[in-house]
Amino acid sequence: MELAGRVALVTGGARRLGRAFVEALAGKGMRVAIHHGASAKEADALCAVLVAKGVDAATFAADLRDAAAASALPDRVVAQFGSLDVLINSAAVMERLSVADTSIAHWDAILNLNLRAPFFVARSAAPHLAHAHGTIVNIADLGGLEPWSNYAAHSISKAGVIMLTKVLATALAPNVTVNAIAPGTVLVPDDYDGAKRDFLSETTPLKRLGTPQDAVNAMLYLVEHGDFVTGETLVVDGGRVLRR
Repeated sequence: MELAGRVALVTGGARRLGRAFVEALAGKGMRVAIHHGASAKEADALCAVLVAKGVDAATFAADLRDAAAASALPDRVVAQFGSLDVLINSAAVMERLSVADTSIAHWDAILNLNLRAPFFVARSAAPHLAHAHGTIVNIADLGGLEPWSNYAAHSISKAGVIMLTKVLATALAPNVTVNAIAPGTVLVPDDYDGAKRDFLSETTPLKRLGTPQDAVNAMLYLVEHGDFVTGETLVVDGGRVLRR
C-alpha cells in the first residue's frame, strides 16, 4: 500500500507504542486519527507537534471499554477525514493480577478494552476499509502465546486478540488484510529498574532488549508490504518465545 495521503486510525495513540505507530505513519505522509482514552493531554500535545510539521492529524476521545463508543469511533474518523485505510488496534491495559487476585471488575475492565474493543472497532471500520482495500494490525504480545499466570486476564485477552486476528482475516478477505504483532521486550514498564532490565536482556536469546522501532518496523512491513499476508501474528521478541 502506498501510504501518502491515506488515513490511519491508531487506538491508544497518545502514549508508548501507540504514539510510536502514530509518528511512524505520519512520517510516511499519512493523515492520522489519534485515539485516546484518559491521555488527552498527551494526545493533544502529539497532535500539535504533528500539525506544526504539516501533518493532517486530529484527536478522538473515546472510552473503548464501552462497546458503543468503540463501535462509533471509525465513523467519527471517516466523518472528519472522509475515508479510512489503516486501523491499528493498539489501545490496551496490562495489569499484574494473578488468577486469585482477578475480580469480576478487573476481568471486565481488561477484557473489554483489550479484546472486546478491537472487535467492535474493527467491525465498524470494516466497510470503510473494504472500500479502500485497507488493512488492520492488531497489537497482541507474548502474553497471548505464553501462559502468564501473574497477568491472567491480560494473557487471556491477548490470546483472544490472536484468534480475533484469524477470524477477522477470514471474514474480511479478500478486500481487507488483518494481521497482528506480538511484541516482546521492546518497551518495558516504566517502573522496571536496571536489575529487571538486565534480567530480561540475559533471558532473551538475542541478549538485548528491543526498542519501539522494532515494533514499528513490523507494523510498517504489514501495512506497506504485507498485501499477500493475512491472519498472521508477527512475533517481535528477540527470541524470548523460544525459551520454552
